[in-house]
Amino acid sequence: MRLINQKPGRSWRISLAMLPFALLLIAYLAGSAARLAENPQDKLLPSVTQMADAVERMAFSEDPRSGRYLFWDDTAASLKRLAMGLAIAAVVGLCLGILAGGLPLFGASLSPLLTVISMIPPLAILPVLFIVFGLDELSKVMLIVLGITPVIARDIEQRAREIPAELLIKAQTLGANTWTLILRVVLPQLLPRLLIALQLALGSAWLFLIAAEAIASTDGLGYRIFLVRRYLAMDVILPYVAWITLLAWLMDLGLKRLTRAAFPWYEGGRT
Repeated sequence: MRLINQKPGRSWRISLAMLPFALLLIAYLAGSAARLAENPQDKLLPSVTQMADAVERMAFSEDPRSGRYLFWDDTAASLKRLAMGLAIAAVVGLCLGILAGGLPLFGASLSPLLTVISMIPPLAILPVLFIVFGLDELSKVMLIVLGITPVIARDIEQRAREIPAELLIKAQTLGANTWTLILRVVLPQLLPRLLIALQLALGSAWLFLIAAEAIASTDGLGYRIFLVRRYLAMDVILPYVAWITLLAWLMDLGLKRLTRAAFPWYEGGRT
């Protein structure tokens, strides 16, 4: 049997999925043990015990200065900014995508504009955002919005153009006006794709959030990572990176499950 036709069963699929992570963990533990055996003060590859102690200190012990649990405060601050950025980007991206892809008159102007804006590196305009919106929460949220909205809008635009013309013609034959077409025909077709677009934009959203927090913030996961880097505190940095990865994975999984539950008819959500 050709290799391309071989599909692993459920148990093999789970085993194969876990294999790369197990190999990475083994490689890290071996490297950490070797470096610490040579130099017990080495900070580059901390042991599991050292990272556990750091998590205990950051997450389950009050900070002597502020009296807060820094790990959870940082998590709450970052998730709040991320949620606001994703929500605004989803609404704006959906509206722009519908206008550009569903209404040719608007698309003639919006489509080229979205293409150009999507090519601007969001991190390059971060200083501009700080100047315009200040160093508070708004500038960090706007970086996420400006970073992922054009991508979401272009994806929705493309999906809007792919809606079969027969559906639009039938709706108009039954007396539907433009507003009814958008609400009853176009929007239901695009909502599942919006969730998938958000799922695909999660990585970029986290990137922009961490960058903004690292440059100008007093709390947040990105702020904490860049704060402790000066002390080479890898025992703090690595758990924070692992926690960010876990949060991003859970959000990705949640959006995937939501797409399947809310729109079971949508084949693009069955991945």
